[in-house]
Amino acid sequence: MSIVVTGATGHLGRHVVDQLLEKTPAEQITAVVRDEAKAAGLAARGVRLAVADYNTPETFDGLFSAGDKVLLISGNEFDKGRVQQHRVVIDAARAAGVSLLAYTSAPGSLTAALADDHRATEEVLLASGLPYTLLRNGWYHENYTENLAPVLEHNAVVQAAGEGRIASASRADYAAAAVAVLTGEGHENKTYELSGDEAWGFAEYAAELSRQTGKEIAYHPVSPEAFTGILTGAGLPKVFAGILAGVDTSIEKGELAVTTGDLSRLAGRPTTPIAESVAAALKG
Repeated sequence: MSIVVTGATGHLGRHVVDQLLEKTPAEQITAVVRDEAKAAGLAARGVRLAVADYNTPETFDGLFSAGDKVLLISGNEFDKGRVQQHRVVIDAARAAGVSLLAYTSAPGSLTAALADDHRATEEVLLASGLPYTLLRNGWYHENYTENLAPVLEHNAVVQAAGEGRIASASRADYAAAAVAVLTGEGHENKTYELSGDEAWGFAEYAAELSRQTGKEIAYHPVSPEAFTGILTGAGLPKVFAGILAGVDTSIEKGELAVTTGDLSRLAGRPTTPIAESVAAALKG
């Protein structure tokens, strides 16, 4: 029996495996990766590696064992049919008879197009009959703090979110919730709405950046159309740029400001303040 983490070398997956290693013997952890070379550090720590690709179903044949607990981290290839990718993992998990499949979904309050694949995957998972946990992850601090270069260059935070607020948290926070589910008991067939303890707005975010950098950084709200144009001008694919603009529209409606307390309860501690993630990003 093993705890299996898909997408283990991704941004969230690395946090999950790191935190699992604090609670679970390395030989009981299996990291599913596409590129074995990127997982050399995990292998050196004793983690078992399994090479598989969401786009190649046969690579998941026999990967899971009866009794495994599996974390399916949602794919990020928006142009490759994410629901079908996720179905590959769910089908393999069902065939093996795993004891739990946890899935990193999107908030139930989110109506933006980004949520469509997640809702569809949830339907596939529930129809499978597998014991499940839905980890409906809210927005990550790092969606903003890892892209500070243009903000600092232009002294401007530009979004299409109006005065909307976001109850975001750090990737490490969401990883802690996943680890609690994978190593704990009583999480079968539960849905957790995960978000930060405190919601913030982009004007506050700009003010915090100003405070920490000593620069005058202002928030400039723009229309979704203008924001899409800015993102495509920066090199993002038009489809993905449209998805991000749609999320900002949802933020303006308050759909990502929901604070349930589920995340801090599962993590066993308060969530990370946005100011702390800003400070970490500025330190590099």
